[in-house]
Amino acid sequence: MDYLEVGKIVNTHGLRGEVKVVPWTDYPDDFEDIEYVYAQRRGGERERLDIKNIKYQKNNLIVKFAQINSIDEAETYKNLVLTADRDTLGELPEGVYYIADLIGLEVVKETGERIGEICDVINTGANDIYVVKREGKKDMLIPVIDDVVKKVDLENKMVTVELMEGLEDL
Repeated sequence: MDYLEVGKIVNTHGLRGEVKVVPWTDYPDDFEDIEYVYAQRRGGERERLDIKNIKYQKNNLIVKFAQINSIDEAETYKNLVLTADRDTLGELPEGVYYIADLIGLEVVKETGERIGEICDVINTGANDIYVVKREGKKDMLIPVIDDVVKKVDLENKMVTVELMEGLEDL
């Protein structure tokens, strides 16, 4: 089974076991379509949590899980990362990718020259930025815009880019 990280429990909320979740998805309402998630315990075991109710609070979610019924129980889930089955998350729109699928992809110029590999993705609000780890050089930041990123090929684990003037020197 393929799992993706979808958020993190950061605090308790109220006395009845609700928890505050920071969603790690571009669209927090994706949680509306998920029936359950898994809490990743420190020992590595994964515990299924069934979602009963979701409320929105600023950029966070207030989630009621069937298995958590008191503030004391909720306390034990603080700082746990939540994962979901990839196939419960639905299809992504064209040109949109899970960060987990981008990490480790090789980045090459249109000429075929290797630049490095994606080690992180930064969301700036306007557009994402690929952080590309390069051998013997500082990481390169590549803006994810149509003028620069020409092709993302998940099957061949490769991203083709056309670097604008100034990007090469960084």
